[in-house]
Amino acid sequence: MKVQERYSRQILFDPIGEAGQARLLESRAVIIGCGALGAVQAETLARAGVGQMVLVDRDFVEESNLQRQIMFEESDARERLPKAIAAARRIGRVNSDIHVEAVVTDVNFKNIEELIADADVVLDGTDNFETRYLLNDACVKTNTPWIYGAAVGAYGLTMTVLPHQTPCLRCVLEMMPEPGSGPTCDTAGVLMPIISIIASLQASEAIKILIGQPEKLHGSLIRVEVWDFQINKINLANFTGPEDCPVCSQGEYEFLRGAGRQVAVSLCGRNAVQIGQTSTAKLDFKLLAERLRPLGEVAFNDFLLRFRVADYDITVFRDARSIIKGTNDINIARGLYARYIGV
Repeated sequence: MKVQERYSRQILFDPIGEAGQARLLESRAVIIGCGALGAVQAETLARAGVGQMVLVDRDFVEESNLQRQIMFEESDARERLPKAIAAARRIGRVNSDIHVEAVVTDVNFKNIEELIADADVVLDGTDNFETRYLLNDACVKTNTPWIYGAAVGAYGLTMTVLPHQTPCLRCVLEMMPEPGSGPTCDTAGVLMPIISIIASLQASEAIKILIGQPEKLHGSLIRVEVWDFQINKINLANFTGPEDCPVCSQGEYEFLRGAGRQVAVSLCGRNAVQIGQTSTAKLDFKLLAERLRPLGEVAFNDFLLRFRVADYDITVFRDARSIIKGTNDINIARGLYARYIGV
């Protein structure tokens, strides 16, 4: 299929034109997380003709994903396909002219720089702040533009980071939320429309970066709420963040050294994984139990909370350490922790 025919309506959009389309076809985008946000990002950029895409995800497709993760079909859930593989296959059916690499892995401080190597832009499709802070460190260090996004319930947030030109994520959100302190999609639910809005904003920003028009970026931290419908923007051009930001001012990159990293270990002979936290969090079991109770069986005392869901038995301690029984796969355990405990 000729480029002029396939992308004709996009080429007709004057800010892109033939020159911009040519740049898209030569570009490389890396999407970290292929769930709800990542699925919309990947399909949008594939249809726009981004020539090279790397899709990274540790998880597999489940039936509950189908309500909001547009890349996936019932057959993917039945086969329990890794999300990165299922997404890459769909893109192959949508646009066979572009190159897509699927990477099934847990993103961590050991592999993040390799995963984003040679990227022209990185998009955040993750579900936890630990990975986002890691992304921020890696992208600022390598001077790679990246686009933060998050959505839960009916609201979402997004901002674009041009390293050393705009505030980074640590400038705006200085401290990572404590485990169990906020809602997740699995405890508070999420609406598909907010996913589409936030991911579309991220994809639009990515296209502006890839065609070389950074002056068109929105330059804001945007919050959208679709149920009561509110849109708020904080202009980052006037944002006075900390002058001693550990990332963009001091270049410490502590998350690239493994700081804040969940320490996960498979417990021999127990079909269980222990996930430890380096934070000093003291969980509010009553609040966490209220969030988890609609999803499964919950009980707690002064020392620990026990949560049973599907085939898993999750025990959480006051310091946010958790033992997840029912799997010895560390990646599955990390995914369950992010889903139900958060961060």
